[in-house]
Amino acid sequence: MVYGVIMAGGKGERFWPLSRAERPKQFLALTSDKTMLVETIERVRPLIPEDNIRIVTGQSMTRLILDNNSNLSNKHILTEPIGRNTCLAIGLAAIHLIQTDPKAVMVVLSADHLIRPAEKLLDILTDSAALAQAEDKLITIGIVPTRPETGYGYIRLGELYKNQGDSVIYQVAAFVEKPKAPLAQEYYFSRKYLWNSGMFIWSANSILNAINQCQPEIGNLLSTYAKHVGTPNEEQARTELYDKTMSISIDYAVLEKANNVVVMKADIIWDDIGSWTALERYKDQDSDNNVLIGETATVETYETTVYNDEEGIVATLGVSDLVVVRSANITLVAHKTKIGQIKELLAKLNADEKTRSYL
Repeated sequence: MVYGVIMAGGKGERFWPLSRAERPKQFLALTSDKTMLVETIERVRPLIPEDNIRIVTGQSMTRLILDNNSNLSNKHILTEPIGRNTCLAIGLAAIHLIQTDPKAVMVVLSADHLIRPAEKLLDILTDSAALAQAEDKLITIGIVPTRPETGYGYIRLGELYKNQGDSVIYQVAAFVEKPKAPLAQEYYFSRKYLWNSGMFIWSANSILNAINQCQPEIGNLLSTYAKHVGTPNEEQARTELYDKTMSISIDYAVLEKANNVVVMKADIIWDDIGSWTALERYKDQDSDNNVLIGETATVETYETTVYNDEEGIVATLGVSDLVVVRSANITLVAHKTKIGQIKELLAKLNADEKTRSYL
């Protein structure tokens, strides 16, 4: 069977102050009137019924997930004692799925992506799942770039591997780090590179074999943990697993080392909605190119995003290129060119006991 494994453990710090420790980005309604996690589940529902959804997240997020998704229960949630990046999160999900379904195919998704149209994504995932069921392949989805983006990793296309349904699959020549602007332009115009979307499809057996081969220490720890799944000692065993395992992404740990990785080309609208400035690409703008959400009033304001999550009004006069966010007891005012440094601001708040509660 095909299962949806949704990574929902991030903090979403770049959307502070709307996103906070008790309500990370995936639980916000940023791109529609539904939370991003709910959007992710509904997007794949025609292919993956909700009973086959597994959400990997932090322990503190369980109640928030259940309160916002009436069709889910504790069996759909795999909690992590601490964050250890995507390799261990995916390995944990694979161990649990293979216990009950040795032929399980995993569609690994992030809870905070915008993807349109959903119907086209479903076609791509259907073709990918068919390939994963038939062959020992690790499939990643590569997005056709729409701009020379410096904030994403890239995949350099290798030789054509095959056609699967209506989809085209290539060998992976290389995974490339986030480039500087001149190199991003080169990638964009060459048409030999795709954005690395962080969406993956493979059988649970294939990814566990790949982890064992590329990261034998993690593989051994997962195998030890597997012996305790379904026993009274499972919770303690999971804590020990996370205490002993290093934090590393699935890209670095496995995909850059394995020899059975392929990429399925996806010509769809995709965005990881990484910061406040991303809203410009998908929200309506006024005649002065402002994105205005909530009660606002602007005069001589240009190229500015104003997000008001509270009663009352946020008013701006004679400003440009700002991000202004009002949420609960916090107001953020930042220049767009500095919004990528928001973690520095949060680190300063965290360092002072008087301001730590604002996180």
